Amino acid sequence: MNTAAQHKAILGCLLGTAVGDSIGLPLEGVHPPRAEKLKGTETRHRLLFGRGMLSDDTEHTLMVANALLLHSNNPKRFEKRLATSFRWWLASLPAGIGLGTARAIIKLWCGFPTSKSGVYSAGNGAAMRSAIIGVHFNEDVAKREEFVVTSCRITHTDPRAEEAAIIVATAAACASRSAPTNEILETIGKLVFSDEMREGLHNLHSHLEMNSTVSEFATLHGNRGISGFAPRTVSTALFAWFRHRGDFEKMISELLSCGGDTDTVAAIAGGIAGADCGERGIPAEWINGICDWPRSIPYIRKVADKFAANPTPPPLPKLFWPAIPLRNLFFLCVVLCHGLRRLLPPY
Repeated sequence: MNTAAQHKAILGCLLGTAVGDSIGLPLEGVHPPRAEKLKGTETRHRLLFGRGMLSDDTEHTLMVANALLLHSNNPKRFEKRLATSFRWWLASLPAGIGLGTARAIIKLWCGFPTSKSGVYSAGNGAAMRSAIIGVHFNEDVAKREEFVVTSCRITHTDPRAEEAAIIVATAAACASRSAPTNEILETIGKLVFSDEMREGLHNLHSHLEMNSTVSEFATLHGNRGISGFAPRTVSTALFAWFRHRGDFEKMISELLSCGGDTDTVAAIAGGIAGADCGERGIPAEWINGICDWPRSIPYIRKVADKFAANPTPPPLPKLFWPAIPLRNLFFLCVVLCHGLRRLLPPY
């Protein structure tokens, strides 16, 4: 893949993750019927006066991207850099964090090595940050899987978490090459080993043939919305992408109606779809509607630009770290106020 195509895919992946995360965040944890009512007829930013902010899905993806920029040829150094990033990320008191990820990072702070920090969990933490690895190593299967597993095991040791993360990275790699859907399905199918993911992909195939909606597919996993269980989240994200491939807006809108872990499933699907369509395929108003700092849209663009440099030169794009705890406090207040607003009648 030439440099321009690679840059398009990486920027699309990062922006797609950020947009899915920020659009999905206001409906996180809402049951499907309520999510459908709150979403209304127009899918848009709703967190802060028609604007959106970023959560852990995007933050972790950017931490992985920075670790790749520094150490894409050395998985051990990549692991060390990522573990350090996780420690300081938790120290900045983020407003939202998965239980498995939190336990693992606390173990890192307590002195556990990265080989023993992970917890036995099949949560979404590893899958939500894997698309960028797939795009970066889109033609190197061995490296792609090695770096995905390295990233995963810092926090999650359940093989099903690894399986889901590798599938996300593989889908993103195929998307960045604009591979046909049948080829991607065949490639992914060879990676499946768990009963849960096997069932998810079986349902994916059959419901694509039936032309089912994303909500209909999601209800196969229950009526309470998308859970934090990686095989179910990933199979739903993949179904939404395949079902509405080439229509980023429709894909995200359909996922929001599913309720549950909407920010993570939309971030995963957005990262894969963004690698496929690039920035041009993502609604510009959704990108411009993200008002966050210091991890902002200009910052994301700078990270993507670094991947286009050959060889990739340090230093990394700068973040104003002293501002992050204050930003997180503000974000927490916004999320709490928004949670109270959701108790009122729909918009």
